[in-house]
Amino acid sequence: MDRSTLANWVGKAAFELKPVFECLLENLKTSSKLLMDETRAPVLDPGRGKTKTDYFWALARDDRAWGGDDPPGVAYSYAPERSGAYGESIVEGFGGILQVDGYAGYNRLTKPDRQGPPIELAYCWAHARRKLHKVAKNSKAPIAEDGLKRIAELYRIEADIRGQPPEERLAARRQRSAPRIEAFELWLAKHRACVSGKSPLGEALRYITKFWKRLTLFLSDGRIEIDNNPVERTIRPIALNRKNALFAGHDAGAQNWGIIASLIETSKLNNIEPQAYLTATLRAIVDGHRQSQIEQLLPWNFDAQINHV
Repeated sequence: MDRSTLANWVGKAAFELKPVFECLLENLKTSSKLLMDETRAPVLDPGRGKTKTDYFWALARDDRAWGGDDPPGVAYSYAPERSGAYGESIVEGFGGILQVDGYAGYNRLTKPDRQGPPIELAYCWAHARRKLHKVAKNSKAPIAEDGLKRIAELYRIEADIRGQPPEERLAARRQRSAPRIEAFELWLAKHRACVSGKSPLGEALRYITKFWKRLTLFLSDGRIEIDNNPVERTIRPIALNRKNALFAGHDAGAQNWGIIASLIETSKLNNIEPQAYLTATLRAIVDGHRQSQIEQLLPWNFDAQINHV
């Protein structure tokens, strides 16, 4: 079968699924806590004879670690740049806690003159750890190794309280994690005073210090994770597919990629078989499913037992 025929079929399916994707994105933004990250989306640029580097912005919800009622989900929005303006447009209408990495583009979400509901940024300890791990991996660095041990203590506490209600997680953090965070802050100040700021270790310590307030926000809210790993896990399938497909053929193809991947990965997060879900959803659309009842087509509403949505 000709590749163009298959591509046309996929494009048509994505067109029909776009309202479901948009409903998914809007549903996620009704939450009070989300996670966000971005990853490369190589797209063919025929005029230049090579690919251009565009981006998928992943907006995710995963409240399972604290027993939240909302189902997990992720939506990948395609954008031609990594500019924070695109991230801001994607979360338009959302208000609450947004867990991100240290990318400066997210800072515009907390500007005083920004229109819309307020957003508070929580940062990622996994990124802080990676800075120290890189130093320790490349050379003998007892200070970096000590920092890694201190971070590991925080992660052990998080493992103990995973799945507990927010108030219990918060109480445990205040009792067990807060003293360690206080000691970590003193440790940071001590070593920054005697380590060259231009050295790899100095840069790692400066990174942690720069984002300290938002790194420690998890001590004030039991819903906040210690890191951004839940949304990073949703990006791994995008990266794997990127290796297999190499690039999208054009901007519309990248948009289709994001739409279909959003519904597949959200299905997987909810333990739904993606092909069965997509088959039933497309069949429902062909049969004239009402636009006013579009939420019934979201992956977590799929009933695998009777194979319909």
